Amino acid sequence: MVYRTAVFDLDGTLVDSLQDLADTANEMLAACGYPQHPVAAYRYFVGDGMATLIRRIVPPSLPETESARCLADFTQTYAARWQRNSCPYPGIHAMLSGLQNAGLKLAVLSNKPHEFTREFIRFFFPAQQFDAVFGQRPGIEKKPSPAGALEIAALLNVEPAECLYVGDTAVDMETGRSAGMFTIGVLWGFRDRRELQEHHADLIVSDPMEIVEHALACR
Repeated sequence: MVYRTAVFDLDGTLVDSLQDLADTANEMLAACGYPQHPVAAYRYFVGDGMATLIRRIVPPSLPETESARCLADFTQTYAARWQRNSCPYPGIHAMLSGLQNAGLKLAVLSNKPHEFTREFIRFFFPAQQFDAVFGQRPGIEKKPSPAGALEIAALLNVEPAECLYVGDTAVDMETGRSAGMFTIGVLWGFRDRRELQEHHADLIVSDPMEIVEHALACR
């Protein structure tokens, strides 16, 4: 199979954003008088959108109206601090350039809100051309629904089987497999090899350039 497109998750795949997410969440929890969580715990809290993140970190008996207020506070604070510690993982820029030089189109699909996703890409990859960048949007089911991934394939005029889907979590592997794409799990992100194996990643890599090598080997 010749691959024509690579679709990437954002947080934990292209960008290490864990510290800023955890700091923002814990700041919000402290301000509300709720217990905070260790930074490492956020590896399993994030990945399913901000609303789900808030539900996971606040007390379980919290009324829905209070959870909504916490989400609003989190979003406002995160908008002012998301770039304090976040940065692309080592080797990501070279990997993206390598794929593009090999003729692949590049896309991003995240459960982060759409505007945050686009802002991240503009800020961290100003010189990199992406052919599609989508975050969570109203009316489009979030991952692990394949809806966004299939939308990208249609937009870029490629078959799902011609796409690599690259991510760091079970949600990403489920998304790519449901869309009929070749799934690549990365070990530098938020989750571990066992999770990627249990959710049937087609390939697991520990270095970004392995993705380029795989794409070139299939040409």
